[in-house]
Amino acid sequence: MNEVVFGVKGDKQLEYTPDKCIGCGTCVTACPKSSLVIGSVGAVARGLIDKDFLRNQTDLCIMCGICAKTCPTGALEMKQDGESVNDKSYISVAIKDTTVGESCVHCGLCEQICPQGCIEVKQWLANDGSASVDGETIIDNGCCIHCGWCEAVCPTDAIYVEKPYEGTWFRNEDTCTACRTCVDTCPCNALFNPDWGAGERVDKVAQRADACIYCGACDVCCPVDAITVTKTGIIPDVEKKGVLEKRLINVEMKRPVLTSRLITYEDACLGCGNCVVVCPVNATDDEVGAGYLNEVDSKKVLEVRNGVVKVVDQELCGSDGACVMICPVGAIALETREE
Repeated sequence: MNEVVFGVKGDKQLEYTPDKCIGCGTCVTACPKSSLVIGSVGAVARGLIDKDFLRNQTDLCIMCGICAKTCPTGALEMKQDGESVNDKSYISVAIKDTTVGESCVHCGLCEQICPQGCIEVKQWLANDGSASVDGETIIDNGCCIHCGWCEAVCPTDAIYVEKPYEGTWFRNEDTCTACRTCVDTCPCNALFNPDWGAGERVDKVAQRADACIYCGACDVCCPVDAITVTKTGIIPDVEKKGVLEKRLINVEMKRPVLTSRLITYEDACLGCGNCVVVCPVNATDDEVGAGYLNEVDSKKVLEVRNGVVKVVDQELCGSDGACVMICPVGAIALETREE
């Protein structure tokens, strides 16, 4: 894994590992100096722009390490004289490993369901004359995010998972546009669009509470602020837990910074209006449908003028990338803003 040096002060060094980051913004909320910047989480998670979730404003950072202590995945690491100082006062270290007990039958359900691909199940036919399967179930705790899927689906209760946080999850039904940015961003596959039949009204986005770790990635990425995640407790037995609780518990998550910009290619545009219609920010007025088909002009973010798409207000973009994903000819894109 490639580490990025986020700051150096004397013999202290803060390192960031993008591959471990889930874009949850917990560190941003906890930082006492607001030195960490997170933005365009949905677009990054969807692979629409080539950037990391986080960057650090080193002129503001005091190298206190609170960000690394609260990170649930160990994506941030404090070092002193080149050696890691992450200990039991860091959530990612204090959290218990996900373990497999002797009752495991190596059926492979956990391997199939793990959202991070952290489980490998090896199987072979029993060598004792019985029609049964022996095997080995291996969990890579280095990439495990402790979502609990494996524990939930295990038919023999052989797996134990300790989650990082307790919390609450709320979705504003009136604001949500079902754009699926949260669904695509959630590292735990804890969010989904329910199926429905003719004439039925169901939630636009629903939560699988047993799979949620209340990290807040969905809250941070939502382009219309329809989701609120509140941490109500730290589960692992972390040393000096009170310090972390003051920064995280019942604290509103900080909003992301817009770190991308929309660009359009007029020569390629067909003027179809798909991007205008699908834009979740365009749909936040009291009109019909996502982007409201009944009026193609006078939008907040994107509109069609004289047969081509135009950016109305760059600053209102939710950086979810729905417009980029739906465009049939690649006439619109997101790019990283210059810092």
